[in-house]
Amino acid sequence: MPNCPRCAKSFRTANGVTFHLQQPRTACHLWEREQISFSGDPTLEDADALALRSPNWDAEQTDGHFEVPNPEDVDYDVPEIREREKPVEGTEASVPTTYAGHLCRGEQFEGAAIVYRIGDTFLRRFDMDRHSFHRQTNMYYPFANLGDWEMANFLLQSNLSMREIDNYLSLSMTKKMPLSFWTAKELRGRIEDLPKGPCWKIRIVPTHHPTTSPVELYWRDPLECIEALFNHPFYAGKMDYSPFRVFTAAGRIMRVYSEWMSSDGAWELQVKVPAGSTLCGVILSSDKTNVTNVCGGKVAHPLLISLANIRMNVRNKASSHAFLLTALMPIVEFIHPVPRIRSVLEARLFHACLDLILEPLKKAAQLGRMMADPLGNETLRQLGSIRCDPDDVEAYFDACARFRLSGVSHPFWRNWPLSDPHRFLTPECLHHWHRMSWDHDVKWCRRALGAGELDFHFSLLPPITGLRQFKSGITKLKQVGGRTQRDVQRYLVVVITGAAHPNVIAAVRALMDFRYLAQAPAITEEGRENIAAALAEFHRYKHAIIDGGLRRGDQSGLVLEHWEIPKLELLQSVVPSIPQVGSVLQWSADTTEHAHIEVVKDPASRTNNKDYSAQICRHLDRVEKCRMFDTAVRLRGTTEAGFSSSAIERDEDRSDGEVGYAVDDADEAGAAVLNDLWAPKQSSSNYFDIAAKHVASTALSSFPLRTFTRGSTAFHLNLRPSLRRLSVDSAAEKFAIPDLRSALGDYLALHSCHGRRIRPFGRTRQSAQDTLLPFEYLQIWYKVRIQQRDYHDRTSTASTYTIHAEPPNGHWKYGRYDAAILQVDEGHDWPDSGLTGHAVVEVRLIMRPRPPRGTNVTWANRFLVYVRRLDIINVELATHLPVLKRAVRASGSYFGDVFPLDQISSFAHVVPRFGETADKRLTYMNACHASQSFYLNRYFDKDFFYATNR
Repeated sequence: MPNCPRCAKSFRTANGVTFHLQQPRTACHLWEREQISFSGDPTLEDADALALRSPNWDAEQTDGHFEVPNPEDVDYDVPEIREREKPVEGTEASVPTTYAGHLCRGEQFEGAAIVYRIGDTFLRRFDMDRHSFHRQTNMYYPFANLGDWEMANFLLQSNLSMREIDNYLSLSMTKKMPLSFWTAKELRGRIEDLPKGPCWKIRIVPTHHPTTSPVELYWRDPLECIEALFNHPFYAGKMDYSPFRVFTAAGRIMRVYSEWMSSDGAWELQVKVPAGSTLCGVILSSDKTNVTNVCGGKVAHPLLISLANIRMNVRNKASSHAFLLTALMPIVEFIHPVPRIRSVLEARLFHACLDLILEPLKKAAQLGRMMADPLGNETLRQLGSIRCDPDDVEAYFDACARFRLSGVSHPFWRNWPLSDPHRFLTPECLHHWHRMSWDHDVKWCRRALGAGELDFHFSLLPPITGLRQFKSGITKLKQVGGRTQRDVQRYLVVVITGAAHPNVIAAVRALMDFRYLAQAPAITEEGRENIAAALAEFHRYKHAIIDGGLRRGDQSGLVLEHWEIPKLELLQSVVPSIPQVGSVLQWSADTTEHAHIEVVKDPASRTNNKDYSAQICRHLDRVEKCRMFDTAVRLRGTTEAGFSSSAIERDEDRSDGEVGYAVDDADEAGAAVLNDLWAPKQSSSNYFDIAAKHVASTALSSFPLRTFTRGSTAFHLNLRPSLRRLSVDSAAEKFAIPDLRSALGDYLALHSCHGRRIRPFGRTRQSAQDTLLPFEYLQIWYKVRIQQRDYHDRTSTASTYTIHAEPPNGHWKYGRYDAAILQVDEGHDWPDSGLTGHAVVEVRLIMRPRPPRGTNVTWANRFLVYVRRLDIINVELATHLPVLKRAVRASGSYFGDVFPLDQISSFAHVVPRFGETADKRLTYMNACHASQSFYLNRYFDKDFFYATNR
């Protein structure tokens, strides 16, 4: 177990040691500060020594907000890793042990990511601020107290302008508050005294060619941004510090690729760096975004930076703030008569600015401290073979054409060790796959069916609660974004089935399989083979698209008989890149596109519409200071509260175990504070947690529980039923279920014999239509919410779907009845067994029998469903979609029966078979009622696709 280096007390985890050393009222805390003060060069003064240890310390800090340094004069200090002490044990990142619910075997790179006791942690940097002396007596300095700080934080992070803040502070009621500031200007001045993060700088970038305006570059040190992410307490336990390999079985035959650290590329990089080093993967994202949409047409070009060590499920959440703005790239117009040459000059300027911004990372890589990408330099060899003056832009561009290069003579990565574009330019889902689907797949389908027929098919789709419904089709949509493109992909294959040529359908379906398989958060070697097979299948059938005249030019309208589609060519790199960079899903631009709102659009909306870049940087600087200061004071308050009155130091004879428990409590309190500050404010309901709390609760308001689980599925019913008391015969008439009474009789007979075992489907009806039941009334619900565990990570929850079973009403003339997957074989569980051991059913009634008053019977403690079976008659070769048909008994009646609600495993989306031309009398409200044959749509949900892709 880890021990304190001074008092030798034991703790459960290394985090416990860290919290123990950070307590301000312990002797161990003072010992650690002495170690920090004298760990640098003994010949330096105290202030210089602290400056060397902490990038936030500035012994000659000025009041100016921006610095204008000459990068050639800056000496970037990158301290080497030195083995000062024995590494703390138990701090290595844990290797994932499950894949799709199955136990996996893993191995970790030995001798990597050695962690030492002394370092500049988040709270220690807070204590090293120039105003830390004042915070020993007032934690909230430069504010008077907690209330003063909370008011300041609220005003600064609100949408109020400076004038509106002044108006608020001038109110007579506000003046009665004991505030330390009374104007917006004074408030902003106090914010400048808060601990600083990475500092913004500005530089005029010289160019050899004339521009319409000066080239202004706003940037900050990317190495400081990486350090700010690396030591942020919110990411503790959410980062991988050393490469690892995961296998699906003990034989270590089938690899699983998920996080970047699980890739071969990270493993190979770790081999090349010094022993004990921590490999840090740097993520850079750059894309232009509009600042104003109505007037002016202003555009910004943000450069975002993040850490690949942060696990993808945390990094890809916008609320985690894992992407920091490290630069606003200049947007200028070059004066040149040839438009193509102007583009080359803009590309050269972009690389020149990146060269300047990333200089600290390059120097760190040369010292072996930071490694962003794997090896190789083929492009540089091609550039070196070009014998032409780069200043002659037109001639140089022509010389680059034979290598298919852009004309940039000095790419920013040329002097970055172990970097090459074919390695660090990863496949990207949003722009490469989803945009391609909209730009090409949808257009092929539109020409195959006709715009009117395609829209009509989309309008007939049964709606899914929570997902977009295309009542007017898709061909006339405007401002189509990534979310809409993904929603269209859920239905595209099923709406064209039977209406287009089978080979065209096969080609479109193969591309859809490719996208869905490649978006898995964890991919095995078998998964890679399936991805490659899907792409190969598209190439086998793609000729039908050209043969049918479906691929045409947008402007000319002529048939294109080639496949020169850049996004299609990029698909070839997906399978080879998975071993090098891990799951491709983690590199999607969805998060960075959303981050543009936080780091560009929102700050720009609070400016005076002049000099956007400078005001954006100032605003972000204030917001980051407030956010980090709030985190620090609340963490400090939590740790002091946990150790103030009782103390570790007041009772030195307390046992080691008790001390460990006290620190664990402080650790949990700190984690609660971080989650409150940094976790999403509005999260989706987790019915698994709710059910667990209900089971643990001793005061239940209703029984049976309205939220409960079975296996990997959770169920949630409203507390109050839709119909509180309805007779069995009335329910049979209202829901059009003539055999409801006999089905309930069969269920009770089997329940008395078999109890809670899984009921099979297909028994001959035993009870008569007028059988006598031990109850007469039912409670009825019109819907049930169903939630499942994530297919690849059984500790996380997937999307929630609603199964409707509503009788006819004014809107739904024939009622609304959704489909579901019902388990009928006890030996096969969802989703591991797929459709094996399961049946596709139409849910007609959700109910609970009401026993006579004063009786207590077991059959009344379960919710029941009446379902009708949909038989799988075959699987279409072109679409790989199961074809369903309503099952009927020998008498000609529909095959239905009663089952416990918890035998339902999943929501299912069934779509009527429209044929080549859909009946114009159909609507989405009557299409399922009028159809006898259906398709099981495997693409409405990715987890459903993975479960049925067998």
